[in-house]
Amino acid sequence: MLRDARFLREEFVPREVVHRDPEINHLSSVLQPLADGRPADTAFISGPSGSGKTCISKYTVEQLKEENLDVESIYVNCWNDHSRFQVLFRILDEVTSTVDIHRQSTPRDVLFDRLRDHDGPPCVVILDEVDQLADRKVLYELLGLQSFSLVLIVNDVEELLAEVDERLASRLRSAERIRFHAYTTDELVDILRERADRALTHDAISQEQLEAIADEAGGDARVAIATLKLAARQADRDGAEQITTDHVKQAVPDAREELRQKNLDALSEHQQVIYEIIEEHESIAPGDLYPEYRSRVDNPKSDRTVRSYLKKMVRYNLVAAEGSTQDRRYRSLAPPSPS
Repeated sequence: MLRDARFLREEFVPREVVHRDPEINHLSSVLQPLADGRPADTAFISGPSGSGKTCISKYTVEQLKEENLDVESIYVNCWNDHSRFQVLFRILDEVTSTVDIHRQSTPRDVLFDRLRDHDGPPCVVILDEVDQLADRKVLYELLGLQSFSLVLIVNDVEELLAEVDERLASRLRSAERIRFHAYTTDELVDILRERADRALTHDAISQEQLEAIADEAGGDARVAIATLKLAARQADRDGAEQITTDHVKQAVPDAREELRQKNLDALSEHQQVIYEIIEEHESIAPGDLYPEYRSRVDNPKSDRTVRSYLKKMVRYNLVAAEGSTQDRRYRSLAPPSPS
């Protein structure tokens, strides 16, 4: 049944995309000056998880590169590369040799100086999950580099601006903003149909099953595609020629758990500690969580930063927030252990 599993991978960027023409056109217009050898304005891509922010950003930049040979691009996932050194190294490693860079001994300013002196073709840097950066000052540095144009992917722009210092916030407020909405069920069906046509054998899944998957996904393309992948995998194991309702029902919770585990694995060291504290309690208030967190780590983050981490974990379905702002409590959304 699985003819080409590449098309069901989360990081896959299709050659053609559907239902995001306004967003593609908007980002293309922001990046257009690069085609004329001029720097582009910074762009903010925002919206809920699974709304296509990463896929569309990569797709649009790739289209620009196909039309303009003198444009380069770099993708940085700030879940993984969240320190100033990691971000600068990732960018520098894409544009020049870094064989003499040593993570323990090379001063961080050496990386920035090399990027500042880089005289190659204009380059688009996509910083995904930019609110995961441990040191947001690196954004201010990157904004000053003429050879690099930034596409910043974040769930909530205003939330990020409220967390950075005023000097950086002032620079970022002028960035072009492109807001993504959650996909509708019909839009998800179209996305799934295109993926299924490429990944699976003919007639491996019916329209009814695609609609069932889309309905369960709640507007999140990541959940929808993961569900289709796991349902196809189970059907293959069963020796079935078509994905059934039972395959879909079984795949839905497994897909959500797979994505939850990926998000959990991507948490920073400090976020992992916060999550572990929440997991140890039936529920916990921020006022109780913060002192316990401070007692477990060296160089603890500020209370404001911890609250930002909590919002991120809620957004990615790792924890649940209950109650009003005054009596807010957090609990883990980890699945129950098998009996």
